[in-house]
Amino acid sequence: QVQLMESGGGLVQPGGSLRLSCAASGSIFSINTMGWYRQVPGKEREMVARIVITAGGITHYADSVKGRFTISRDNAKNTVYLQMNSLKPEDTAVYHCHAFVPPNNFWGQGTQVTVSS
Repeated sequence: QVQLMESGGGLVQPGGSLRLSCAASGSIFSINTMGWYRQVPGKEREMVARIVITAGGITHYADSVKGRFTISRDNAKNTVYLQMNSLKPEDTAVYHCHAFVPPNNFWGQGTQVTVSS
């Protein structure tokens, strides 16, 4: 079992920045991949960014956030971060932290990010 605790969401103006944090606890040494997904009402949850821990930290990003968002990991704190810059109104969503421990998926409760003037 893995528990995920997110923080860092909020309201920001277009062009602004936010950093999300996701602290993992439990069977953290079994985690294959960690990442961030987002969801808006009426749409499917989409992958935003992920880091493959078992593959040397290879990262993947959705095309819509490339060049603006950066995912990183602090091994000592068992925490994954999502630095979000140049935020746009279309980035508004509930952001969920995700951990893949084969064959299981674990999710955080989600944190709201609202980009609005």
